[in-house]
Amino acid sequence: MLVALGVGGGVTTMLDGSALSDWLLGTHDRAAPAASQHYSGQFGICSGSLRITCVVDGDTFWLDGTKIRIADINTPEVSSPQCSQEAVLGRRATERLRELLNAGPFALVQDGRDEDQYGRKLRVAMRDGHSLGAQLVAEGLAHEWQGYRQDWC
Repeated sequence: MLVALGVGGGVTTMLDGSALSDWLLGTHDRAAPAASQHYSGQFGICSGSLRITCVVDGDTFWLDGTKIRIADINTPEVSSPQCSQEAVLGRRATERLRELLNAGPFALVQDGRDEDQYGRKLRVAMRDGHSLGAQLVAEGLAHEWQGYRQDWC
């Protein structure tokens, strides 16, 4: 049975009895199907130091105070671009991720490691069986994650 909960930042979470923080922190029942975890809300672009539910860049966002790194892609940097082309693409990828997250319920699926070296939760964002990251790749706003940062210049 799914239960809809309202959580901070205007995010609605449908859970199978697990708390949002348990899921994001990786302490949920791993036997539960990942597809039963659906999130939706109004994501803005992050600014300032208070980050609850917002998009940092094309592959990183905050959900209810937890930082999520989209595990299957890498997007251009917005905080330290190497060239003007990367800066432009980075802004476009950031805005597009915001649009995709705001377009309706999505699932977060753990695929491999739980966290990266920066403490971000590594998750694949899915909607209707399709990766939101793959959508960004198809639109030329991301590369598939190869284990290292690729050049955008």
